[in-house]
Amino acid sequence: MDSLSTAILGGCLFIIMLGMGLSLVFDDFKRVIVYPKAIIVGLVNQLILLPIVGYTIAVLTGVGPEVAVGIMILAACPGGPTSNLISHLARGNTALSVTLTALSSFITIITIPFIVNFALEEFLDQGQFIRLNVLETILQVTIIIIIPILIGMFIRNKREAFAQKMAKPVRIASGLVLALVILGICIKEKDNLLNWLQEAGTVSVLLNVVTMAMGYFSAKLFKLNDKAAISISIESGIQNGTLGISVAVVLLGNSEFAVTPAVYGVLMFFTSGLMIYWGSKRFKPTQFGK
Repeated sequence: MDSLSTAILGGCLFIIMLGMGLSLVFDDFKRVIVYPKAIIVGLVNQLILLPIVGYTIAVLTGVGPEVAVGIMILAACPGGPTSNLISHLARGNTALSVTLTALSSFITIITIPFIVNFALEEFLDQGQFIRLNVLETILQVTIIIIIPILIGMFIRNKREAFAQKMAKPVRIASGLVLALVILGICIKEKDNLLNWLQEAGTVSVLLNVVTMAMGYFSAKLFKLNDKAAISISIESGIQNGTLGISVAVVLLGNSEFAVTPAVYGVLMFFTSGLMIYWGSKRFKPTQFGK
């Protein structure tokens, strides 16, 4: 993609993460003490098991290198604000969901370059091989994720009413810009799009369904309650597709790798809808968000 599109995408991600920061308070990080077992189970699912599942799916399905790298980029990403909203609507433990998203967003600035470099080396031919500079990537990811989150948290701390008022407009604006970016990717890669959509659609659904199931049943294995299990399921299976697209386009300069995160960003809403429906039937409204 051209430099203008790259700048727009970077700005879109900045706005999304700023919006996430507007919804966070410092007490969200203190919940590690309140939910230690749930936090550990959630982070193990997201930071360790998710990339393993992504790699396994890419190998077993035999998809092309562009799709394989795309699925690994996606598996390296944390959850995002969308996962918190879905957890809330599914009547999971929203506080746990927010805490897991916040913690994983900070931790993955370290893990993303290593997982992406592994994927590039594993799936690309020697002639195609590129490598992310680890320190430079950590700095870039910090700028586009951590800084806007901290700015949002600062605004929330100083002007809570303003932060709450701006949360919805920021979410809508970022969604519209993201839709335009995905459309731009589709237009640029139109010659290969149909084939990639078929491959990317298959692996995206598999990654989403398998990791959501893994998150739920691992939570139940460790005797966490149903609300915590729902949130861990969603945090394990709903990734920050915008960040995945940004890693592909902004950090790697390759829109081909962005196709899988873009397809995933659309398809995940179908499985999320099923989770929301199931959670709304399972729990009474009076239990909402507790």
